[in-house]
Amino acid sequence: MKLFFGEIFPEVKINEEEQTHILKVLRMRAGEEIFVTDGKGNLAKGNLVLEGKKVLLDVLEIQQNLPEFSPKLHIAIAPTKNIDRIEFFVEKATEMGISEITILQTEKTERKNLNIEKLRKQSISASKQSLRFHFPVINDLTKFSDFIKEIDAEKTFVAHCNENLERVELQKISPQKQVIFLIGPEGDFSDNEIAQLAKKGVKAVSLGKQRLRTETAGIFVAAWNYGKMS
Repeated sequence: MKLFFGEIFPEVKINEEEQTHILKVLRMRAGEEIFVTDGKGNLAKGNLVLEGKKVLLDVLEIQQNLPEFSPKLHIAIAPTKNIDRIEFFVEKATEMGISEITILQTEKTERKNLNIEKLRKQSISASKQSLRFHFPVINDLTKFSDFIKEIDAEKTFVAHCNENLERVELQKISPQKQVIFLIGPEGDFSDNEIAQLAKKGVKAVSLGKQRLRTETAGIFVAAWNYGKMS
């Protein structure tokens, strides 16, 4: 299956960047079968139509409301100082079916600015490679204090490294339809932030005996959830 990004309604349109990729990089020919998704669970199948620099689709079939992955996973993760590492996390977590990612600004977050649009484009690329028809939501950089205001403590967990505080093993978490994980920066969450989460009733989680880097912890949780998907 050759999957591309575009619009499905009110009519099927292939994204302009995708059109350029089809013409100049892939050098595809008229009549080739491709699929187009809007990343919202809709999928169009058809044959390529080339009109000069325009790439159109002769639509053969449209499928609507394709099922999403279950359980849904939302990871709120602090950006790493080396942006390549958080980009790697976004790519791999997308491949493993994550539903939503929030980039979290914590007390110890060193990186204050990052290109969210670039992360979104990387997520779209990973979604196409892994044949996802629901693209994950990539939220803007969000302050820790703002993020925890509306969280549902029953669905939310925090992975931190403080061994002196009670933590439940990741594998012992009961199955849920939706879960949220907070993963801190290099240097972990501050004591104040951990206390705020505990006050809200958010459970702390251990990811094992080894201390994992930020992006590794995120990928580990994504893989754990991937193993539970139906």
